[in-house]
Amino acid sequence: MKNLLDLGNFEISPYNLIKSYFITMRPYLMFVSGITGITGISFSNNTNLIQTILIFLASFLSYGFGQALTDCFQVDTDSISSPYRPLTQGKITKPLVLSISAAGLILCISIFTFYNPVNLVLGIIAGLGLASYTYFKRRWWGGPFYNAWIVVVLFIMAFLSTGEKTLFSEIAPAALTIFFGYSNFVLSGYFKDICADEATGYNTLPVRFGRKISARVSDVFAFLMIIFSSLIILKVTLSLVLKISSILFFFIGFIFALTAQLRLHKVQSDEDAHKAISPVVHSYILILSAVTLSYKPEWLLALIIFYLGFLFTLKFRPSKQQI
Repeated sequence: MKNLLDLGNFEISPYNLIKSYFITMRPYLMFVSGITGITGISFSNNTNLIQTILIFLASFLSYGFGQALTDCFQVDTDSISSPYRPLTQGKITKPLVLSISAAGLILCISIFTFYNPVNLVLGIIAGLGLASYTYFKRRWWGGPFYNAWIVVVLFIMAFLSTGEKTLFSEIAPAALTIFFGYSNFVLSGYFKDICADEATGYNTLPVRFGRKISARVSDVFAFLMIIFSSLIILKVTLSLVLKISSILFFFIGFIFALTAQLRLHKVQSDEDAHKAISPVVHSYILILSAVTLSYKPEWLLALIIFYLGFLFTLKFRPSKQQI
């Protein structure tokens, strides 16, 4: 007897289903949402180990489920720019991906909601944002910002899950760091899909105004991320000994950010864009790690392991031209 799932006219073995969905989740980018959640948790001293782990896992997995969900609405452009993906190859169906993604996101939201009921509303808003992202990606003024506010909501949900009560002004610089840092990740990511987006009617900023102007806008996003994150690191009153790990992570993240922006201005084709996009992701993770260490210097070893995990996972991505 064949070990197959019968989905009407579509059959897939459990192994191939897991493998295909795992590739669709982009595991190497789940570290982006993971560090976003970790940053939210770092503002609190109220969490126990189990609570911290559950909030982190909900944050970490939410990117994968959310990415798979949005892929269902972008098969047209992905078929050109990312033919390796299981959805574009027909190895996995849209209804199946939608079902798994919705169930996964509900699980993540349930964890957040268990620790703070307000997160139910925020989770629904974020879910609706994911489902409607493709509409805004087609408009040059909307894509990066629209994607970024959803990630900021994730940060807020992780923070609220800790039960910490503080003024929003205390977490605002971190929220702005995430907003502009993630906006830059989204915008730089468009550089690898310009031809595909243009062919399928996605009027992104690079499609509308070209690489040169888009790179300048990216510079502004990167600059604002650096400014807001540095305000946090300078503000937190810790001894130099405790602060040194935060400063070190920030410095390395800054070097990656500078490298990314210099490379982005030199991108001449979609195939070369990954050389600039990769350091953008590195800088996002490292700078948010620096913000986290400003409040939780005792998490240094955990964050080193986290970053090494990112490096390992990134190395085995299925396409070197895709980030």
